[in-house]
Amino acid sequence: MQLIDPVLIQRRLNDLQDQDLYIHLEMTTGAYASHMDSSKHPSATFISNARIRYSTGSISEKAPFFRVGLKTETGWVYSEGLTHYEDTEQERLILAGHDAQGKLVVALQLSKEPF
Repeated sequence: MQLIDPVLIQRRLNDLQDQDLYIHLEMTTGAYASHMDSSKHPSATFISNARIRYSTGSISEKAPFFRVGLKTETGWVYSEGLTHYEDTEQERLILAGHDAQGKLVVALQLSKEPF
């Protein structure tokens, strides 16, 4: 994975807009962290292979983290804390956010085919 290039990601978001896509979105602040430390608040979100079509996709930066927002017909989907993208994927957009220890915290993926 490479550090996010916002110009490149914006181009990819523009290329995918107004198409039926599959979305994979997950976030964890350590759903299993409370096993090691009961003071940690476990939380997680996971959705995979849901259909989405967005009319506007945008990336914004709060260095060193990025936020991607997708405007759908009935609302918004957004993911914040993104840091990296998979540069070997041409058919899918794969974005991830990693913490200071390199652990996955958030992932946003878009594809014309199911994951």
